[in-house]
Amino acid sequence: MTTHGGPEPVRKPVPKPAFCTFVPPHVLDRLARSDDPALSEPARRSLQRDAMERTRRRLTTVIGAPAVAPPAGKQAEQPHRTVYDARHGTDLPGTKVRGEGQQPGKDATVNRAYSGLGATFELYLKAYGRDSIDGSGLPLNASVHYDEKYNNAFWNGEQMVFGDGDGEIFLDFTIPVDVIGHELTHGVTQHTANLAYFGQSGALNESVSDVFGSLIKQYTLGQTAADADWLIGAGLLAPHVQGVALRSMKAPGTAYDDDRLGKDPQPATMDDYVHTGSDNGGVHINSGIPNHAFYLAATALGGHAWEKAGQVWYDVLTGGKLKEDADFAAFATLTVQAARERFGAGDALQAVQKAWSQVGVRTL
Repeated sequence: MTTHGGPEPVRKPVPKPAFCTFVPPHVLDRLARSDDPALSEPARRSLQRDAMERTRRRLTTVIGAPAVAPPAGKQAEQPHRTVYDARHGTDLPGTKVRGEGQQPGKDATVNRAYSGLGATFELYLKAYGRDSIDGSGLPLNASVHYDEKYNNAFWNGEQMVFGDGDGEIFLDFTIPVDVIGHELTHGVTQHTANLAYFGQSGALNESVSDVFGSLIKQYTLGQTAADADWLIGAGLLAPHVQGVALRSMKAPGTAYDDDRLGKDPQPATMDDYVHTGSDNGGVHINSGIPNHAFYLAATALGGHAWEKAGQVWYDVLTGGKLKEDADFAAFATLTVQAARERFGAGDALQAVQKAWSQVGVRTL
């Protein structure tokens, strides 16, 4: 069908991702079994809410999600952020409390969410020339104060959602900027490689979010690879929890070791790869292996990690060669190819090759 103005524009279908949460289900499962109701009740509520949202996401996958166009008058390469307050309910998005360009209010959670959306937008634009998470100026929406003592944050395929935490184990999920960057990067993956959320491709999906979540934090703080802590979710754990973060890219398996929370189960190499049917085949656990490979490559190269190692990973994610069901070896092989194409047969190529070898992943 045509109009007097020419053919109607073709609307690209919106990729339909899995429901992706920041806190792995095995962590909440353990808390839900606690004899202390202050720990078990919020964890159970969070698991129930996650299950409901996961079902809703599957329904959206079947019927399709509406395409979202940038608002009229939006300038290219400028963010369009909106933060909503769910007011401890579960109806999304909630009440609008801050729009693009509006001054900070009294609610620190709202202000952190707004700033984190901006930090994510800036890293992708300034480092990689990407206009928002879809590359075409997609508005960035977030809802805060979701549910009562909700112990998670998630990207539901359309927007960000943040819980306030239970105050016993987890604090406000807007505190670490890498949580925001991690979840929004699931949106980038959704609009690019759309990695299947199961097994090794799912672990890669999670790892890519950790990689760019960490890079967003480093970019915001102006850190070099040597300066960075390489922790994911630092500041999220309550003060009396024995741990420093939810994950460590530098030393997977060492982020926490707490009587209530358990011990960080992430492996750093393929020698300790976890075979499990839970958590979609261990997507939050085995992501430690590609996480560690990125850390090794980035620190070997030095300087700002988003410039070389990050560029290689971004090239693979967005280059069109990465299959939805890619395993670690396929992803690693593409990073080697991307390093050679981008930087030639020099330090970057050698660092990437050595990093994958160190974690026990063979390139093809």
